[in-house]
Amino acid sequence: MIAMVDGTIAAIGDNHVIVMVGGVGLQIHVPAPLRSSLRIGDHALLYTQLIVREDLLALYGFETEPERHFFNLLLGVDGVGPRLALAVLSTLSLDAIRRAVASEQGEVFSRVPGVGKRTAQKILLHLQDKIKYEGIVETATAIGEVDEAVMAALTALGYSVVEAQSAVQSIPRDAPQDVEERLRIALQYFSA
Repeated sequence: MIAMVDGTIAAIGDNHVIVMVGGVGLQIHVPAPLRSSLRIGDHALLYTQLIVREDLLALYGFETEPERHFFNLLLGVDGVGPRLALAVLSTLSLDAIRRAVASEQGEVFSRVPGVGKRTAQKILLHLQDKIKYEGIVETATAIGEVDEAVMAALTALGYSVVEAQSAVQSIPRDAPQDVEERLRIALQYFSA
C-alpha cells in the first residue's frame, strides 16, 4: 500500500492533483478544500489510500491522517464508494461530521451532492459506533435551530456548507439568538 506521498504539485485538475515524486507524476484524488489550497510548484505531503478494483487503480490523498481515517470509515458504508466518500470530505469538515453523528443529525449528510436521505441515514448509523466525539456533544447541542437557519441562509447565498459552518462557529457565544443578527455577524466572517 502507498501510505504517504511527498512531492511537488505539477498540475491541478477538477478533482485531483498530479504530484511529482522521483520523476513520476502520480494522479491523486483529493478533497475540494485541499485542492483549492494547493498551487502548482507547492510541496505536498499527502496521506494516501490506494483503491484497487478490477477496472480501477486510484490513489486518494488527504492533508491529515484523521481525514484518511474518515475516508476509510465512509468506504465501509453500504452504497458509498470512493467518489462519494471524497464528496463527503469535500463538503463537510471532520468537526461537522463528528457533530452530526453526536447529535444524530443525518440530514447534514444529505447536503452532500449525491447523498440521498437513505444513504445519509446509513452513514449516520455506520459512524455512530466508530468515531469518538468526546466534548463534541456540548457543541453539537449548542448549534440550535437559529444557527441551522443561519447556515441555511448562508448556503442559499452560495457559500459551501464548510464555509457556512466556519462562519456560524465564528459567531460569539454571547451573540443574540436572533436569526437576522446572527446572519449579519456570520457574513462579517467572510469580509474579514
